[in-house]
Amino acid sequence: MARVCFVCDKRPQVGNLVSKANNRTKRWIYPNVHRMRFTLPIDGKSKVYQAKVCTRCVKADKVQKVL
Repeated sequence: MARVCFVCDKRPQVGNLVSKANNRTKRWIYPNVHRMRFTLPIDGKSKVYQAKVCTRCVKADKVQKVL
């Protein structure tokens, strides 16, 4: 699954590009996801996952990085 957050399931959204003449064309808005190794603190286990996680989940301490 590309461009989908493993934790919060954030996905690409569809929007409109609006020109000065109010012409509308479709565009995609992608979430800021990065592939990383992490553990979930809510699990209580030390299981290591490797998946794509959005930066909002990393900042909110929903995942802990594993080096």
